[in-house]
Amino acid sequence: MTDLDEATAVFQGLRPRLFGIAYRMLSSASEAEDLLQEVWLRWQATDRSQVKNPGAFLATTTTRLAINELQSARVRRETYIGPWLPEPVDTSADPYLGAERGEALEFAALLLMEKLTPNERAAYVLREAFDYPYGQIADILQSTEPAVRQLVSRARKHVAGDRRTPVAADEQKELLTRFIAAARSGDMAGLEALFAADVQSVSDGNGAIRVARTPVVGPERVAKFFTAISGWYWDGVEISWASANGGTAAVMRKNGEFIGVITVTGSESRIDRVLWMVVPEKLAQLS
Repeated sequence: MTDLDEATAVFQGLRPRLFGIAYRMLSSASEAEDLLQEVWLRWQATDRSQVKNPGAFLATTTTRLAINELQSARVRRETYIGPWLPEPVDTSADPYLGAERGEALEFAALLLMEKLTPNERAAYVLREAFDYPYGQIADILQSTEPAVRQLVSRARKHVAGDRRTPVAADEQKELLTRFIAAARSGDMAGLEALFAADVQSVSDGNGAIRVARTPVVGPERVAKFFTAISGWYWDGVEISWASANGGTAAVMRKNGEFIGVITVTGSESRIDRVLWMVVPEKLAQLS
């Protein structure tokens, strides 16, 4: 085996974990893939004879690049038209996306992590999803262990403070199934009965025609919104189910053409958020 073959084998063996870190940091599968290409180039160019722990080296490189990319991504998203939602990933093959646990992967968690600083997000992801020791996280972030403990603590408070207890995966699928049926038929009363008091419908279309550019809030308004479009939107739409971020999503096609993805988040047996994504390049993993 040549040196490059060995380097490739090491990288490919660690790739699922590296992707899991990058995706949780960026909430974008496509950006995570691009970032791993850069990690691979740096791994190729490194004097690997001096690297005692390839896993630590590659995790450090991935995390630091992700912090830089997250800062750039936030600037880019300032020009995005309407709400920006995380890019869904297919979790049917790998429910944990390279982590010991499925932490920091659900849509609700990713949305809450958008409020964290890049360093808080990195510390939170490495600790909560991958169970890295505080000392190793400190090395990765070029910080101290007490400072990292504070970062993780702050991040946990931010995420836990706004997070509700999610419904189980089978219950989430049931809520989504009932929502799709009521939305297709224009059953306003049925829709309202599914919604929490502060339900939001959030559409990610980046300026696409007929896509709401601000969240629709409240059971009556959200129900009216979906009832109003039931007469034209769902005609001829075929639904298939996909595993996305640990939950179920509805993949929609019309005349064989992929038109978008809808999923819901739920708590206390009610839908608290309808997430509607119609930007094709963000949905490649599910389309």
